[in-house]
Amino acid sequence: MNRSHLSPLANIFNPLTRQELNLRTAIHEAGHAAAIYLGNKHKQLPPVFFRIYINEPASRLQVPANSGKRQGNCMAEVEGGRLIHTLPSSIDMATRDFSSAQKQAYECAFDADIVNMLAGPLAEAKYIAQRDDELINPGLVNPDSLHFYGGSSDLEATNEYLACFTADRELRQKKMAELFLAAFNFVNNSWNWLAINALADYILMQSKNIIECEEAIAVINARFAAYWSPVKI
Repeated sequence: MNRSHLSPLANIFNPLTRQELNLRTAIHEAGHAAAIYLGNKHKQLPPVFFRIYINEPASRLQVPANSGKRQGNCMAEVEGGRLIHTLPSSIDMATRDFSSAQKQAYECAFDADIVNMLAGPLAEAKYIAQRDDELINPGLVNPDSLHFYGGSSDLEATNEYLACFTADRELRQKKMAELFLAAFNFVNNSWNWLAINALADYILMQSKNIIECEEAIAVINARFAAYWSPVKI
């Protein structure tokens, strides 16, 4: 799950400082990781391995302000975290010999992967709205707008999933709207937002290049271990 921008011109006209790029990237990747762990756990899906790779620790990252640089200089990305490892040509073909329960489990995993991909750019969008003292709701952001929150590669991967869901464009759009809302609600949940921010802070403090799955989970759990509450999506 890579953070990427729609166009290199986006940062030329709205230049990011090094610190702001680091923070936005950390929030984005923490959104992915928190959704993979908390969202899948809430849905009673199997645990899935992921790592957070830090391309260059924040203390050493050199991204000149006004540089307009893109993904190559972003400091972190989540690797792994998907329940569906190989996309089929279609869900119907992949599940044709499944029992009803197996098919339902496969479809749940399929949907969860998409929600977890959308959670990254939506977390970044929420951070920017809060930074600018603005409201955020599903009416103010939409899937296309996620390009402006580092979500181009996430949307590309999401569209690959949806192409397996159905060839019907209207049904794909309906499914996207449903899962986009689920991802928005996950990020907007106050407990989940605490977890996302805690993990983002941890990413920014690192002087190493890899945060292992167990380590990220421990950070999330420690943030609200004293007042754990069921996660609502």
